[in-house]
Amino acid sequence: MNDVIDSILNTPIGAAIAYFSVAVLELVVFLAIFEAVTRYKCWDEIRKGNLAVAMATGGKIFGICNILRFCIESGSTIYESMLWSLLGFGLLMVAYFLFEFVTPFFKVDEEIGNGNKAVGLISMILSVALSYVIGVSVL
Repeated sequence: MNDVIDSILNTPIGAAIAYFSVAVLELVVFLAIFEAVTRYKCWDEIRKGNLAVAMATGGKIFGICNILRFCIESGSTIYESMLWSLLGFGLLMVAYFLFEFVTPFFKVDEEIGNGNKAVGLISMILSVALSYVIGVSVL
């Protein structure tokens, strides 16, 4: 069975489909984890038009996908890419919690949930910026 999968992954189209499938699956799982640790419900708030939540969530989406891009670009196997991206996601989660920790004068989740666009923007920029650092670090 592994030989069949490996032969499919050795073709450009097979590899593209496999990496895309893994990226979408990981994105869904990682966003669900982020949803579980935030005090607000991302998709409910976005549906209501909460731009701060949309920016913060967009930053997380970009950050996750950017880390995945670095993992794929490294030339690792799909299995190694999955492991590296899991580590990268863990580091992105640590950064998320550190952001909350280094701002003791307000609660980041509460401010974003209340629609504070400035905090949402900073959250987005941190996710995007740190995804580049994490991306080159995990390989």
